[in-house]
Amino acid sequence: MNKVIITDHPLIQHKLTLMRMEETGSKDFRELLTEITMLMGYEVTKDLPLGEIEIKTPVQKTTAKVLKGKKLAIVPILRAGIGMVDGFVNLIPAAKVGHIGLYRDTVTCEPVEYYCKLPEDIGDREIFLVDPMLATGGSATAAIQLLKEKGANNIRMINLVAAPEGIEAVHAAYPEVDIYVAAVDEKLDDHKYIVPGLGDAGDRLFGTK
Repeated sequence: MNKVIITDHPLIQHKLTLMRMEETGSKDFRELLTEITMLMGYEVTKDLPLGEIEIKTPVQKTTAKVLKGKKLAIVPILRAGIGMVDGFVNLIPAAKVGHIGLYRDTVTCEPVEYYCKLPEDIGDREIFLVDPMLATGGSATAAIQLLKEKGANNIRMINLVAAPEGIEAVHAAYPEVDIYVAAVDEKLDDHKYIVPGLGDAGDRLFGTK
């Protein structure tokens, strides 16, 4: 409960620094996000169950380990979460992909839902809920609530950068949800942006700044 896993591998930290740099353009930002997501995927998936099958190598028959067929779903919070999908799908091609669309009201800073499309068997799947930024925690808790209303039970939250306030908000509402991050930053500023952060991840991903 209340578990936060910081994936502080040197390659992740190096690439995250490149993403933080103001001069990093959209193309490099997208590529770095995919690369970091794949590296974080090692930590996120390391406890997936394994089974054994019989195979034949060029030398002889043997038993070998394979994933035990646990159903997975990657669910990005739109729009920035889209940038983390390819990294996971590259690792787990059989995973289904759902989408949750939320935007932050500029006045209240509260999340507003505008889209939701999930696999029909979402309740049978382990869910990786992905969004590069965990700021106030409003979008994350709204997405988790939506997933639970659709029958989901096993949810992991994966973020690139988180603020302490966001982690606290998610765990206050859903203590059973583990949070995987590459970095926990200092705080939120008066505009609810993460400090030092990396700016607006959606704008930097899609060049809409």
